[in-house]
Amino acid sequence: MDLGINGLYYITHISNLASIMKLGVLSHTQIDKNKVDTTRIYDNQIVEARREIHTPDGKSLWDFANLYFNPRNPMLYRVLREKPVKTSEIIVIAFNPVILNNKKIYITTGNARSWQSEILSRDEGLKRMKEIQKNFQLEWWSNEDGSKTKIMAECLIPDRIPPEYIQGIYVLNHNVALYIKKNYPTVNVEIIPEPHMFFQPAWRTALSSNLSLVDGDMFFSQMQTLTISVNCVGVMGKGLASRAKYQFPGMYVKYQDLCKEKKLALGKPYVLKKEYSLDEELAESPESLRSVEETQFLLFPTKNHWRQRSDIGGIEDGLKELVKNYKRVGIESLATPALGCGLGQLKWSDVGPLMGKYLSKLNIPVAIYLPREGKIPDDQLTRKFLLG
Repeated sequence: MDLGINGLYYITHISNLASIMKLGVLSHTQIDKNKVDTTRIYDNQIVEARREIHTPDGKSLWDFANLYFNPRNPMLYRVLREKPVKTSEIIVIAFNPVILNNKKIYITTGNARSWQSEILSRDEGLKRMKEIQKNFQLEWWSNEDGSKTKIMAECLIPDRIPPEYIQGIYVLNHNVALYIKKNYPTVNVEIIPEPHMFFQPAWRTALSSNLSLVDGDMFFSQMQTLTISVNCVGVMGKGLASRAKYQFPGMYVKYQDLCKEKKLALGKPYVLKKEYSLDEELAESPESLRSVEETQFLLFPTKNHWRQRSDIGGIEDGLKELVKNYKRVGIESLATPALGCGLGQLKWSDVGPLMGKYLSKLNIPVAIYLPREGKIPDDQLTRKFLLG
């Protein structure tokens, strides 16, 4: 049966790599029984909660090693946001999906410790795999529609996953890959730098001491303020605005209210304070994070009506207003898309230098996320082109 599944994934600390290459991935029960010294990346609250949940045959989740179908999920996000853990210390080990041939495994429809998830026998799980795949193939998730739980679908393997099933190791960057090759000589599988998996941009370059260009997913930025390009009539139908609408529905409701009250206008960006943090939206068990950083949105009108092209004059007026008021409204760091590009039909060759001119004046970290609608010529990404 060809399920189109390329791998199953285990999230762990790099210091566990030597024992995993020797013994494989062990269940919590086997770790305790064999007194294996491991570095835990999940806090006791999460670990203990799994002990109390049982599979249909009466066994505890502690009796199973768990793999995710999609490792870029709320649990990995949470682990990477834990302050004592460095992003470079976390690795994702890929296992051969031939594991799914084991008839003793279980497949879950989401996070196994969630009451919303079903724990299915191997045969029933494979029958429903197309339904489950729709969720674990997502790039992002939301509390509102249950995808935050569903994207964390698991494969539960009794006792142990032998090391011979390992087919690769994903790491943050090339430096981590070199570290493993130097310090773990028993590792004989491919080591793959993949920043996207770790919620990091694929590419970043500094234009000045405060301003950077970034190729990546802005909605996973760690900046305090995220910019959303909007119109002034309350419609978020396509592009980044549509993504924001579904991922952050509370923000969308407030945006519509502002439009109804005529508080949004070209040239007048509006800071929308959040009542909760981005970590609470994206992280698994955010209540147990050691710290939760507040995030806010900057609603930046680029056109009056959604049917119109973006207005470059209105964008420049908005950038002037931002430079004038960013300190007063409490913006401490800023992530922004290329305003008016893409669906707004403006050209980066016009918008880029405009944004560079004004955003370089902000005495805070600023990241401009490049448009994804096409490759930008290299000469239009230089300091000389964008800052003059």
